[in-house]
Amino acid sequence: MRTWVRMAAIAIGVILSHASGWASEVRQHSLNSAALGRELNYLVYLPDGYDNAMTGYPVLYLLHGAGGDESSYVRNGQIRETADRLIASKAIPPTLIVMPGCKDTWWVDGGAGKAETAFWSELVPIVEKMYRANRARNGRLIAGYSAGGYGAVRFALKFPDRIAAAAALSPAVYSELPPAASAAIRQPAFFGAAGTFDAAIWKRLNYTALLPGYLAQPQRVPFYLASGDNDGLGIAYETALLFKRLYDDRPALVKLRVVDGGHTWKVWRPGLAEAMTYIYRFAAPPSLPQNRPVETSAIAVAK
Repeated sequence: MRTWVRMAAIAIGVILSHASGWASEVRQHSLNSAALGRELNYLVYLPDGYDNAMTGYPVLYLLHGAGGDESSYVRNGQIRETADRLIASKAIPPTLIVMPGCKDTWWVDGGAGKAETAFWSELVPIVEKMYRANRARNGRLIAGYSAGGYGAVRFALKFPDRIAAAAALSPAVYSELPPAASAAIRQPAFFGAAGTFDAAIWKRLNYTALLPGYLAQPQRVPFYLASGDNDGLGIAYETALLFKRLYDDRPALVKLRVVDGGHTWKVWRPGLAEAMTYIYRFAAPPSLPQNRPVETSAIAVAK
């Protein structure tokens, strides 16, 4: 089944001019996903000067948590302001940032649709065709919070040949089974035939099942991991356990931060800025484009 892109990009708070004259843009897109059987909405952050530049950019894919959507990082995470600030200070290079919305899926091919397939077979190719994106491994970064952190860890371990670096903030990476309070128990991503949580499906899809294969191959993905020390879901411990497993293999390529806070944006918002500063060290800077992108139309609306 062919995937179609809605070519009109509707800007949401799009061309944002600050007192300094800095202008970034966030475009809204939707694709009809065959893998999900429904539309997949996504936002794309474009740095100041993108339309006039003739360079290819690294791309950061941001995965939202359970209950979130494509607007979570803009609405709650202040990603536009964070990216503008980091680029202006040269902490990171000019970059594209893609924020897909995939509710209840936990970014796996599971009971809520084939989110992993939709991401890699539909979203990434479309982004790399529509925009001046670096299509090589060193042009892709991935990060997420909570269930999105779970997804970012899985993708990095499963596809180390496709990702330059990864960051996971309060990742729901339970090494055994998720606790009763976790959204993983209640959402269809891990439901079995009975329509309830299936422990066997969780174990099959969990990062622990991917770790042996990751460690057996030659490539390594640098990781930035962070959690709040007062996370009521036990994620600080689970994050530290993941860190230990990665640290034992390649200590120079994993960072752990345990900060004051719980399972909230008060942890993720500042953590995202530090995570981006770290993972962009492993990405190639903007370079000459591999070929010209598909032209798209956009309606810019001043905020």
